[in-house]
Amino acid sequence: LNNFGPTTPFTQSQMSIERFEEGWGSHAEFLLSCIGYCVGLGNVWRFPYLAYQSGGGAFLIPYLIMLVFCGIPLFLIELGFGQFSGFGTVTSWRASPMFKGIGFGMMLVSFFVIIYYNVIIAYAFFYLFASFTSVLPWTLCNQWWNKAAQCGVSCDTESIRIRSLCGTEKHCYEKNLALFRHQSSGIDDPGPVLWDLCLCLLLSWIVVFVCLMKGVKSGYQHYTETPHHPTLPQVVYFTATFPYLILFILLIRGVTLEGAGEGIRFYVTPQWERLKDSKVWSKAATQIFYSLGISFGGLLTFASYNKFSQNIYRDTLIVALGNCGTSIFAGFVIFSVIGHMAFKLQLPIDKVADQGPGLAFVAYPEAVSLLPAPQLWSILFFFMLITLGLDSQFAMTETVITGLTDEFPKYLMHNKFKFTAFICSICFLLGLLLVTEGGFFWFNLYDWYSAYYGLYFLTIFLCHFFTYPWRFNKDMKLMLGREPNWYYRINWMLFSPGLLVFITLFSIINYSPITLNKQAYPKWADNLGICMSITVAAVVPLYMVYRAI
Repeated sequence: LNNFGPTTPFTQSQMSIERFEEGWGSHAEFLLSCIGYCVGLGNVWRFPYLAYQSGGGAFLIPYLIMLVFCGIPLFLIELGFGQFSGFGTVTSWRASPMFKGIGFGMMLVSFFVIIYYNVIIAYAFFYLFASFTSVLPWTLCNQWWNKAAQCGVSCDTESIRIRSLCGTEKHCYEKNLALFRHQSSGIDDPGPVLWDLCLCLLLSWIVVFVCLMKGVKSGYQHYTETPHHPTLPQVVYFTATFPYLILFILLIRGVTLEGAGEGIRFYVTPQWERLKDSKVWSKAATQIFYSLGISFGGLLTFASYNKFSQNIYRDTLIVALGNCGTSIFAGFVIFSVIGHMAFKLQLPIDKVADQGPGLAFVAYPEAVSLLPAPQLWSILFFFMLITLGLDSQFAMTETVITGLTDEFPKYLMHNKFKFTAFICSICFLLGLLLVTEGGFFWFNLYDWYSAYYGLYFLTIFLCHFFTYPWRFNKDMKLMLGREPNWYYRINWMLFSPGLLVFITLFSIINYSPITLNKQAYPKWADNLGICMSITVAAVVPLYMVYRAI
């Protein structure tokens, strides 16, 4: 890695030169950018539904284990490599060209994720617009989208006994949501595109394009902060703290509701038998990678703007622990509301709602509807979701665009505007399948497989590269004046790759098709998802063969 010193003459591309020269205006800007990138929809949307699927407290145990033995050590690897090299996701691998496939793999993970990640932002836009009404739509029953309940009883039936037997009000909760409208019979029956969700998806990609069309300085940093505009960092302080204010208000309201205690008890009490399920461990591992952004390339890109001697040991602990603390905090918000819903329906906690990605779009809207002036809080909440999502979406999209632009500057550097439009257009077209009547089946497939087996293998390659030989420790000492301590070294060498290999083998041995609402996916769909995931890791050996030839 010593090809990259602080005084190395950079000749790769104009973008790399600008990255090194301009950098961040202050340490706070880098830290808040990392927090904005890591603290996103994965914390307030994905973590709660995975915890609900996995038995509440049973999910927290593997989640915290993965944080200690994989999350924090691997977070430091990406920041260290990015800061030392001063280049982006792909170009930084000039240090070892045979392993450049890892950079392409990171870029490919980001590409798969941004396709469906922007669909979540589109859902948030949909609910934001629906909040500008005199009565929040999801508080009403017998509407055109939820007119008939499953057992022929209207949603406003007062009989607790009937609700308990057929789940009528539960059905009403879910049929109020855009995610469940006109749901088809399965993934092989997508149906027509839902025009309102399609327009929201188009709006989401237009926002991303407008913010990124002139590059990173006028894109992500313009949205959050930029060294040359001292008034803009104030925006970051708002976007970084605003979500916590909204979640805190929802938590205060949630814990005062009847039945909230039962929901929280479900959340913090482990169901020990669930720890035998390989999917619980796989979900915990994937969530750590997803929420911290490990092996997605964004952290490496951010750190490449740092000063050569910036203390990333401290930054790693602040961002990683703060990120996971946010996830756990959001879980208390969700489960307090789920406990209240269970109390109203007279149902067990795990029977209140379908255990899928749409859970957060059941519980959060229900929570804001119980606040005074619910329309105002609904607007603020879904605006918060949009800002959280866009922070991460900007970073992942820029990772793809900058990675390819840095690698092929001759063709793309002077056509950045057109290339950004091309990437956004392709992702929008690919995302149309996810906003059809059966689109949520495809959404769930992307959510499960876009960052799964392939991401594990990619990270194992990453650990191998940085721990053998021990050159990386010396590079860290050159930057920061001391080598990483025993905690990082033993995890890089043993626990991180060992735990990932164990979870991968455990998942393969106990393999079963993914499900949505207890409906198993057909074999061809499951195989398609596995191929998508394996493609991420396959580029590493394929690129090695290409270099060898």
